[in-house]
Amino acid sequence: MERSGNGDLVIETHGLTKRYGNLVAVDGLTMRVHPGEVYGFLGPNGAGKTTTLRMLLGLVRPSAGSASVLGVRPGSSEGLAGVGALIESPGFYPFLSARDNLRVMAAHAGVDAERASVVLDEVGLGDRANDRYGNYSQGMKQRLGIASALLKDPDVLILDEPTIGLDPKGMAGMRTFIRELGSGRRAVLLSSHLMSEVEHVCDRVGVINRGVLVKEGTVDELRGRRSLIVRATPTEQANRVLEGLPEASEIRVQDDVFTVTADPASAATINRTLVEAGVAVSELRSERASLEEVFLGLTNDDEEGSR
Repeated sequence: MERSGNGDLVIETHGLTKRYGNLVAVDGLTMRVHPGEVYGFLGPNGAGKTTTLRMLLGLVRPSAGSASVLGVRPGSSEGLAGVGALIESPGFYPFLSARDNLRVMAAHAGVDAERASVVLDEVGLGDRANDRYGNYSQGMKQRLGIASALLKDPDVLILDEPTIGLDPKGMAGMRTFIRELGSGRRAVLLSSHLMSEVEHVCDRVGVINRGVLVKEGTVDELRGRRSLIVRATPTEQANRVLEGLPEASEIRVQDDVFTVTADPASAATINRTLVEAGVAVSELRSERASLEEVFLGLTNDDEEGSR
């Protein structure tokens, strides 16, 4: 069955809010997720990420605002038919095999039991399908959790911290796998607090802090323009030359180190112009804010409480 969101969107919220007494867990959240993208929902622990995901699945009722998933109300049978989710740690019967666990879930979901074998192959567990879940490693358990979320062949896949507890190799493998999942018609909403995970996997990112969406855009947009770091003397002469260059749109200086907003491709021109003007250049390199630096600047979560 073909399912579609509201126009070009598979997830849309307007002013979505959740209060627990005096605590505002999610505050006026407006976000949009498009088909065929991996949307990174980034924030510190307790920022309101999981509460938001639970509202999108109909597990938590909003205090205010609205949300739609695949064009319908979260939690409705029509919407849930097109959504797969892994929220926090997956739970399975430890003495059943992976295949049997998925067959039990398929029966409850009204899905053909043969989908169990299909999704096990898709997540790379086909050759371990008959092993007991209790004997699985943490990485295999996470993959089985994603397999369960894929049983309905969903248009929207919601994953909450899917790499938690994995070793570096397992995390790298999971990132590649998630990137593959977010292709074609399917959208993936990935909740995480890991910068490397988001930077390598996501098409767009929304940063939430204390329940508020503080920034949204592509990773490149969030990181901003590149700068050139130039160490040059004498400082006054270097400053005059840099200010006269059309390639340099913004110049900041501390001691003899200049931070110049400019295209890295102009580095050779800038260097040559400085040297020809009698300026000694001892360092010239490209620099750009990391996603982690941007994240810390946006969140400033020293006083973050648990949500």
